[in-house]
Amino acid sequence: MLNRNFTVALLLTAFLSACATAPGNYLDTSSLKEDSSNKPAQTYQVHLIDGDLVAAQNAAQQAAAEQRPLPPAKYADPSQYVYRVAPQDILGITVWDHPELTTPNGSTLSTGDNTTQTLAGAVQQPYTTALPGQADPYGQTVGPDGTIYFPFVGRVQAAGKTVADIRNELATRLVPYIRNPQVDVRVLSFRSQKVQVTGEVKTPGPLAISDVPLTLLDAITRSGGSTSIADIQRVRLTRNNQLYVLDADSVLDRGDVRQNVMLQAGDIVNVPDRVDSRVFVMGEVKTPQAVSMLRGRLTIADALTQATGILDTDANPRQIYVLRGMKDHPTTPEVYRLDMTQPNAIMLSSKFQLQPLDVVYVGTALSTTFNRVIQQVLPAIQSVFYIKELTN
Repeated sequence: MLNRNFTVALLLTAFLSACATAPGNYLDTSSLKEDSSNKPAQTYQVHLIDGDLVAAQNAAQQAAAEQRPLPPAKYADPSQYVYRVAPQDILGITVWDHPELTTPNGSTLSTGDNTTQTLAGAVQQPYTTALPGQADPYGQTVGPDGTIYFPFVGRVQAAGKTVADIRNELATRLVPYIRNPQVDVRVLSFRSQKVQVTGEVKTPGPLAISDVPLTLLDAITRSGGSTSIADIQRVRLTRNNQLYVLDADSVLDRGDVRQNVMLQAGDIVNVPDRVDSRVFVMGEVKTPQAVSMLRGRLTIADALTQATGILDTDANPRQIYVLRGMKDHPTTPEVYRLDMTQPNAIMLSSKFQLQPLDVVYVGTALSTTFNRVIQQVLPAIQSVFYIKELTN
């Protein structure tokens, strides 16, 4: 009897010692104080996904898209757009039959460093990069005060005027010196007004505002197009310290030209990635993962398919939950449930549109829960049995 008790004590001591000295990381919780008050668990209203809910959801999403605020525009129609000269623009002025007053054709223009470019290159400049130089010996650079100097005429106010306005003023003021002057004015380089394009485009950087209206799609295209991880459904436009979210894909997909806004000087266009356009698939699925939304759309069927489906033996097909709104309302999310055992479940799963940062959770079957409890308890029961056998 004494030997038996000694053996049991020895085994228990060795077991406890092994637990205290087991390899691996562990957290010492002696300095942590837990709140032992038992607070009642919060309950959430669960909305069953059916045909009426899907129809109401689609209507609400369509209405929200139509009511999304658009940035205020200076021009109601692109045909009304007129470019107005501003400081740092370079003007080319031609006075017919007076080459001494004309920008020489075919001459090279200084770029402000050791290189030069042709007049034709300067004309194409608005669609590439702005000239780095601040002065040009063969063109009239609009000064910071908005004026240019022209022989016989003197200082001419150019900023805020169109090329037609400047042409008419020069022709009028040259009349005392030239009989019936024929004057032409053009912008050689648009350097005064720019739009910044950042984010997931292939060549981010500034784009010049020229005499051709620059729209949102133009800006993305001239920046090399979007990258493979770009989310063009949520392009961010900052104008006058206000942020607007535009859906560039809807212009191509649904012909919603309202989203293809005309850009203005000082606008900042940011094409984000898809970090905020993910849906999380968790629970009893074969491959839990974060799924990116494709072109701004993703259904329950899409999400479960990309997670390679639910587990055949472990999942509860009656408990396909969608948790929504946890980013803005972490304590009061909206909860939806889809019963996959119903005949119309396949149709509903392919029609219910998910939203960014939704969580799709597949519940666990009761039999699976019981089996997992048994798997946890069984090793302990076996250990007790072996200890008892050793002591006999």
